[in-house]
Amino acid sequence: MPDDSPTIGLRVADTLAAVDPLQWDACALAPGSGGNPFLSYRFLKALEDSKSVGWRTGWQPQYLLAEGSEGGLLGAVPLYVKGHSQGEYVFDHGWAQAFERAGGRYYPKLQAAIPFTPVPGPRLFARPGPLADGVRDAMIDMLAKIAGDNGISSVHATFCTETEWKQFGEHGWLLRLGQQFHWRNEGYKSFDDFLAALSSRKRKAIRKEREAVRREGLTIRALSGDDIKPEHWDAFFAFYMDTGGRKWGTPYLTRAFFDILGSTMADKVVLVMAEADGRPVGGALNLKGDDTLYGRYWGCLESHAFLHFEACYYQAIDYAVAHGLQRVEAGAQGDHKIQRGYLPVPTYSAHWIPDAGFRRAVADYLSRERPAVEQEIEGLMQYSPFRKENES
Repeated sequence: MPDDSPTIGLRVADTLAAVDPLQWDACALAPGSGGNPFLSYRFLKALEDSKSVGWRTGWQPQYLLAEGSEGGLLGAVPLYVKGHSQGEYVFDHGWAQAFERAGGRYYPKLQAAIPFTPVPGPRLFARPGPLADGVRDAMIDMLAKIAGDNGISSVHATFCTETEWKQFGEHGWLLRLGQQFHWRNEGYKSFDDFLAALSSRKRKAIRKEREAVRREGLTIRALSGDDIKPEHWDAFFAFYMDTGGRKWGTPYLTRAFFDILGSTMADKVVLVMAEADGRPVGGALNLKGDDTLYGRYWGCLESHAFLHFEACYYQAIDYAVAHGLQRVEAGAQGDHKIQRGYLPVPTYSAHWIPDAGFRRAVADYLSRERPAVEQEIEGLMQYSPFRKENES
């Protein structure tokens, strides 16, 4: 009998210019994505157009596209050829060193991720419909095939969803756990309402930090849309470069990226700016989805007590409460976030390694790392600042 199952064509494109924006977003921003702005055509194209990604930065786009028999886009993976392990936030430097000591070549590798952005979300974009699961399965298998056919050491899908994580696992990928710190809105009507949910000691500590910022005489505003002017981007780029320099890093985002972001995605931007006597001294860049505020970059040119906590954490909570958002995701790492109401949550990544010996070694490592991460999350929850029963 003839096979009536629809044909799924798979190909790789090295630029989003080869993809229709509406079709990309129909897959990337499908229900369940939360309107995550980092998945959008506009954001990823801004990275390309500003030359923040490309061979120069070691993030060469190689988007995997799944298409129907008539050419419409059914799914996609934001995929990059990597010549290093920088800007990923899921660290595999030890894997690279071990493989190369054993005589292997770890780079280039493939990374299914949003560049420089530790924001969880889908990595297997699929247009909603009866073909969606099959499209995801086909893309997972194609990622492994690309690696095998081209002698690539590994493929890494980082900060994927838990559902995708399990689907990768069903295809034999190695599974890794990490953690971040997120704030949840439990129906708070104001920042004071949030503080009332904390223990007395933690509540007082946060009030002291915010009062210290006020005593510095700083003016702090959360800007969005047309309120963000070119001079604000000039100031923020200086903050961004200063942070990169102090951390001995190489900032990836070019000045042009912020201009493009401001012109194409200002409606998704929440830019917190701190000024002293009208002079910009620090700020934090956030993007917003349907129900989540995503904190990304922070920087300052002057030292002011607790300004980092105010700009990155407390202003984000203020904004989320005022706009009815359910979560604030404040980026990678940082146990200090717990005392400010951001609690640990698991993050997920999946890894394909063709070499059998290397695969066994990594699988053994992950079998011990996963329970350790679970135990760490459980242990960190003991430091939650929220009131226990019968506690003031």
